Amino acid sequence: MKLATLKNGTRDGRLALVSRDLTRFTDAAFLAPTLQAALDDWQRISPHLQALAESLEHGSVPAGRFHEHDVHSPLPRAYQWADGSAYVNHVELVRKARGAEMPPSFWSDPLIYQGGSDGFLDPRSPILAAGEDLGIDMEAEIAVVVGDVPMGATRDEALASVRMLMTVNDVSLRALAAPELAKGFGFFQSKPASAFSPVAVTPDELGEAWRDGKVHLPLHVDLNARPLGRADAGTDMTFDFGQLIAHAAKSRRLGAGTIIGSGTVSNKLDGGPGKPVSEGGAGYSCLAELRMVETILTGAAVTPFLRFGDIVRIEMKDRSGHSIFGAIEQRVERYGSGRQET
Repeated sequence: MKLATLKNGTRDGRLALVSRDLTRFTDAAFLAPTLQAALDDWQRISPHLQALAESLEHGSVPAGRFHEHDVHSPLPRAYQWADGSAYVNHVELVRKARGAEMPPSFWSDPLIYQGGSDGFLDPRSPILAAGEDLGIDMEAEIAVVVGDVPMGATRDEALASVRMLMTVNDVSLRALAAPELAKGFGFFQSKPASAFSPVAVTPDELGEAWRDGKVHLPLHVDLNARPLGRADAGTDMTFDFGQLIAHAAKSRRLGAGTIIGSGTVSNKLDGGPGKPVSEGGAGYSCLAELRMVETILTGAAVTPFLRFGDIVRIEMKDRSGHSIFGAIEQRVERYGSGRQET
């Protein structure tokens, strides 16, 4: 089933079920007012949500036209957002971009940082920044939403906790990242609010594409209506979601509604860093990778980071070409005095 959070003038919105083709929705708030409420009582609520989803597909319940502009991120805010970096090819390239070596342990021990979760961007809200000199970048990812995970969970226990999946734009300010990390205390200002897809889907909606704790489909990333990335999310994923969740739960329990991100989806090509889509490669899910490849090949980065007015679109489609999660589509805009994120 596919779930969305309709805007209703409150921070947490109103829970709705969305048809598989993303054209219709029906109110689900009589079962649980919000997605977080449903996750808190998932064992009891989910069968009722599934029955309602089937009724929606059969046209036997009242339905309205679904518009992706009318929704928050599925969880407008969350108790926890922990983003991994499961694609080590991405880690290697981005670290090279800031002159940092990659320790061998990165191939065996996952990286995770704890992001801000008190408010996420809507999938169609602008990316706001004070200036283009901050190195504004998109990072296209997959994320899972989990139920309660006990401390010390095994990989299989962790994988069984996955309730839903989403796509993500984990916005980064590259010019702030290196000085922050040099302090040895992690990201903060360099990681503003992230945006998630219009709908969250249960694993069964992905069919055979969801296996081994990975999503085996390309993630489409467009910049100003031109293909930037088509990397397959199931390829070159060094750590699957079971491993990422278990890593996060090593020393703490994870509460229902915790979001775990995959990190930027990244593919190699013949053992190398990959090629642009225009040259027959899988392209890139962020600009930092493309700039690093340009530096490797020509000695200097040519592609700029995001500029005001640029439009980023992130979407995943099934084998038939139908959108699964809906599209994240965001315009980059200048942050002004008194301007609030929506």
